[in-house]
Amino acid sequence: MSHLKKLSTCLLFSIAILSTQSQAAVAVSGDVLKPGSIKFVPGIRMQDAISQTMPNPESYWLAAAWLHTPLLEKQTQLKAGVLFDLKMLQRGALLNSNEDLATLAARLHDDVSRMPVTGRKIAVLDPIALEVGFARNYELADGDQLIYPERPNTIKVVGAVQEPCTLAYRAQQEVRDYLDNCPRLAAAESDFLWLIHPDGRYQRVAIAAWNREDGVHAAAGSTLLVPVRNDNADLPTPDLNEQLAQFLATQPLAEVAP
Repeated sequence: MSHLKKLSTCLLFSIAILSTQSQAAVAVSGDVLKPGSIKFVPGIRMQDAISQTMPNPESYWLAAAWLHTPLLEKQTQLKAGVLFDLKMLQRGALLNSNEDLATLAARLHDDVSRMPVTGRKIAVLDPIALEVGFARNYELADGDQLIYPERPNTIKVVGAVQEPCTLAYRAQQEVRDYLDNCPRLAAAESDFLWLIHPDGRYQRVAIAAWNREDGVHAAAGSTLLVPVRNDNADLPTPDLNEQLAQFLATQPLAEVAP
């Protein structure tokens, strides 16, 4: 190798090292007084990042999100599994001449394809709670993000519906009642829906007359997933709806409320 080539290689290697070093940071964004990146040092914890960026005391803590880089690989696999099942559902529906189901599967596949893999980890990001409870003050990783959205006043309904809906949030309204204003498709599961909470949790809720759960309410910023009916033995995707709900739960709210 010539001297010039050796020099170029060394320069490129140095630039790569500097670039990697410059990326050693934790980002805090949204409804905070001092948004931006802070230097990552081993052992840094949530409270350290929050004290430097000062989230708004009236932020919507329930929807604050921690995007944790060590979870990216696992959630990439989750997304790939959801996309695979949706593609299998589409192909099986076409083989059975079920055009409506095939169209729905294709639409959901496109929607999920556009969603990022975030690495979201469920955690309490309320500074007061973190200060009094050290067990919640988790250690951060290089590249992590903390997002503090403003409080929304809407509920989203997605899945096996004619088209995704954004509905006005109503306190104490049963989750099933939101579906009255977002028509479901014939391919929808009629006995259950999935409630994705703004803090990243999700749960299946019974909504049929024979199994109805009363007293289940959605917080502002929640997403309701109307599941796809997948009881056809020729379309073996039994975990599709739960995995789709799990992946949707990794998507944080927008930093600015609509």
